[in-house]
Amino acid sequence: MTTHTITVEPVGREVECEEDQTILDACLRAGVWLPHSCTHGTCATCKVDKLDGEVDLGEASSFALMDFERDEGKLLTCCAKPRGDVTIEADLDVDEDMEVYPVDDYIGTVTLIEDIATETKRVVVELDREIGFNAGQYMKFVVPADDAGGEEVDRTWSIASPPGESTALEFHVRNVKGGRGTDGWVFSRLAEGDQVRMSGPYGRFVLKTGDDRHAIMVGGGTGVAPLKSMIKHALGDGEYEGEITLYAGGRGREWLYDVAEFRELEAEHDNFTFRPCLSEETAEQVSAAGEDAQGYGFGMVTDVIAADHERLSGCTGYLCGPPAMVDAALKTLMSLRLFPRDIYREDFFNEADKDGGGVKSPLIKR
Repeated sequence: MTTHTITVEPVGREVECEEDQTILDACLRAGVWLPHSCTHGTCATCKVDKLDGEVDLGEASSFALMDFERDEGKLLTCCAKPRGDVTIEADLDVDEDMEVYPVDDYIGTVTLIEDIATETKRVVVELDREIGFNAGQYMKFVVPADDAGGEEVDRTWSIASPPGESTALEFHVRNVKGGRGTDGWVFSRLAEGDQVRMSGPYGRFVLKTGDDRHAIMVGGGTGVAPLKSMIKHALGDGEYEGEITLYAGGRGREWLYDVAEFRELEAEHDNFTFRPCLSEETAEQVSAAGEDAQGYGFGMVTDVIAADHERLSGCTGYLCGPPAMVDAALKTLMSLRLFPRDIYREDFFNEADKDGGGVKSPLIKR
């Protein structure tokens, strides 16, 4: 396979990249950090300037990389592949509290698949060796060819287990009707004992362990997964001494999961508060089902946050889940005087989002 040299400015690092390999993949595997989030051409986090050379722009969304930007020489490193030696200029600002773990390939064995909520499964994979990662990062799975003979595809899921559990990784997967990785694999063909191919770790949405301000964490659906990793890491190793409040949103109790586990953590740790929020179920309905409604929030998660706090100045925000929920939570936190520079977000896109836009404000860290 032909290889080319990628020069990363302004640091002048050189990385060898194969022609069928993305620039992002080559750099991360070489331990050269480049900003990224979705890794499939949707979010625009990995956009950089091409200073020299030719590339194949790949399957970058026309919303994430607009026509005029292509004309200006910009590219998405998660999609672009070199067609010769290439020089790029990237924003290499890396958080001081974040250790950079080079991306590598792993073989895992599925040890557990279980239903944990409506259209949601927990998948636990035992890796062939230990992995280092930051709380909040994710892994990329190779989805095998389907019965119709379709090609292998990549899908990404956040790690829900803390970094201290370095071989058994937990994932929460929400089904997407017609999705190759979910409906066509995890929810139909994947079984305990199966071997899976995966790579990682990826992502910049991580717990800032050196920041002990009150962390307001908001998760919608399986957006709770990376937040669970952060919470268990923060409460388990003593590195984080600040308060943490988790708002987990769902339409009804059947859409929420790990409620008992989070309540146990709340009982054990004075600095952790758990607020499960139900948007389509009332306190009367919860009580009628024989469950104590106390502790639940009712209404949209943003309404519960606004009712709980007059101001959030001096806090930090971690938002994860569907783009619409993340955007709504962002507006709520900002209305409560939380500055954009103190809000971190991770939007859960799927393949359909490539054609639907979703480029976010560059003011918000991802």
